[in-house]
Amino acid sequence: MPRICRSSPRGSKLAHPTCAWGDGQLAVRARLPHTTSRESIRMDALKIHSRPEGLRRPILIMAFGGWNDAAESATNAVRYLGTSFRAEKFAEIDPEEFYHFGLSRPYVRFKPGSETEREITWPATEFSISQASALARDVIMGVAIEPHLRWKTYCGTVLELARRCEVTLVLTLGALLAEVPHTRPVRLSGSASDPELAVRLGVRPTKYEGPTGIVGVLNTICKEQGFATASLWANVPHYISGIENPRATLALVQRVAPLLGATVDVGDLEQAVKQFDANLKEIVAQNTKIANYIKKLEARDVPDEAPPAAQAGQSDLPPASQLVAEIEQFLRQQRPE
Repeated sequence: MPRICRSSPRGSKLAHPTCAWGDGQLAVRARLPHTTSRESIRMDALKIHSRPEGLRRPILIMAFGGWNDAAESATNAVRYLGTSFRAEKFAEIDPEEFYHFGLSRPYVRFKPGSETEREITWPATEFSISQASALARDVIMGVAIEPHLRWKTYCGTVLELARRCEVTLVLTLGALLAEVPHTRPVRLSGSASDPELAVRLGVRPTKYEGPTGIVGVLNTICKEQGFATASLWANVPHYISGIENPRATLALVQRVAPLLGATVDVGDLEQAVKQFDANLKEIVAQNTKIANYIKKLEARDVPDEAPPAAQAGQSDLPPASQLVAEIEQFLRQQRPE
């Protein structure tokens, strides 16, 4: 279980001069006389509800839903790790300054055990920590929807948490759509600020140039501010992009586990992969058009080369859009009620 300090006597001195306890929450406030508006937003947005103690070279693992998270592979990987090591929430970033709530709407639902009282759940960045003895180092996990606004300030807020928790490595996970067949092992790509770490992760730099997401921005700002950083991406078949992909999630979890110095029980994921593969095998057997499409992908799949990213109108393969709806409908029908 995490070693967490839940409270502090009023009037006590904290280790960091800009921290103040109140109402069971560590509220971070700027006290410097020349604080800029960006710094003020960053400091006010970070909410640390409990303060971890006895930290052991923590690694921060983050994933963002949306553009950086094809088939929800990356966010599911971080959540799986959190569940496996019984991580507990200890901090969050207030979404007010970073999200357009017309694009990522909050949810209203009944409070647990009540049929009359409702509560609103806002899109948030939540951080949980595991200090399990099975881990060689503590692990902080952050999951969020990609923010819409003030990316530089947002990344600064994430790194403020990293500083306070003495994080030694920031690892981001992502998943991208690519022209790869589901019949081949999941290909992982990525980068690392340390060549030795890149070797441990088994990744080589890509030659990608083009639009980037919050993951790319966070990695760049990490390097600028002196944090060791790495990024790991799973390549997801673009023709099954709308369905959760346990294959990609499993590949990410298994590649990350050695960094944590612990064995992760992936039995549930492996079972999900078996069902996923069986469903795809069935639909391919029933549809010649889909089978031929996948054969063409297999023919051009070269193991030592990065697969092309899926971009509309730029592939010499037949359009996949006509196949996507049929495949996804079939897979949804196989889900247990």
